[in-house]
Amino acid sequence: MNTEHLSKMKIHFVILVVLCAFALNSILCRLALVQTSLDPMSFTTLRLMSGALVLAMLVVLTNRNEIKGRSENRERGENRSENNTLCLNAAFLNKGWITPLALLAYAVSFSFAYVSLPAGIGALLLFGAVQFTMIGYGLYSGERLNKKQWCGLFVAIFGVLVLFLPGASAPSLIGSALMLVSGVGWAVYTVRGKGASNPIQTTGINFLKASILSLFMSLLFISEFTWDSMGVLYALLAGGVTSGLGYALWYFVLPSLKVTTAATLQLSVPVIAIFMGVLLLGEQVTLHLFLSSLTILGGVFLYILAGMAPRVR
Repeated sequence: MNTEHLSKMKIHFVILVVLCAFALNSILCRLALVQTSLDPMSFTTLRLMSGALVLAMLVVLTNRNEIKGRSENRERGENRSENNTLCLNAAFLNKGWITPLALLAYAVSFSFAYVSLPAGIGALLLFGAVQFTMIGYGLYSGERLNKKQWCGLFVAIFGVLVLFLPGASAPSLIGSALMLVSGVGWAVYTVRGKGASNPIQTTGINFLKASILSLFMSLLFISEFTWDSMGVLYALLAGGVTSGLGYALWYFVLPSLKVTTAATLQLSVPVIAIFMGVLLLGEQVTLHLFLSSLTILGGVFLYILAGMAPRVR
């Protein structure tokens, strides 16, 4: 087995781990808010703080490795470390607060939505809201869609309508609205953070700022504050592992993926979340959910493929 093949296997394994980590965000949140007494706001704050801590540690380790790799003497290495600290401080002070606010909107709405939504449906709605918002932003920015893209978009919208058809398996309207807000928040966060020169550092700073905002916001929900050790553990895992490490690993493999591949791979996250919900939470997959999921994801998949096709001039 040659080195190139081993390298590809490593990337494929990391991709699988990342996609499962993204899906586990939904599972951990649902576990914390349904099977423990931890309140949604505390879950959000702990998730953001632990994510910020893990990302900060990754930034420090990365900077140290860069210093050692340059084979500089100790004095110059120390100066470099001081410069890195100054750069981090400057980045924290100079970057605005709109992006952290978008991240906070995503995280808070995400937590409160999962009080009433099953994990799979929540992941599906989140994914759909992100995709629709990104498409809307593209149209607002002057992007023109071809016929197949419009077809894919309408198929996905039809799938959302099918999901909300009246019936015993229709999701909570309040929970669904909150998850749609969460998706819009994440889409805004993604658009504003696109093209960051150091994505891990930028994400870490945004998580830190969002956690500060979340602490202040927690004061508004002080009357609903409840603590649970298992809930705290789920929140720390959701922030430090499935969010912090998950995003870091995603940025690691992203350069080796084509845009269409990266977008298509993310289609699997709601599917993985649905299966995890069945295995870990005892949730049921109804025909209603199956058909709506198939329609939404199929429409988005068609949109992605149509967008990558060469245009006929």
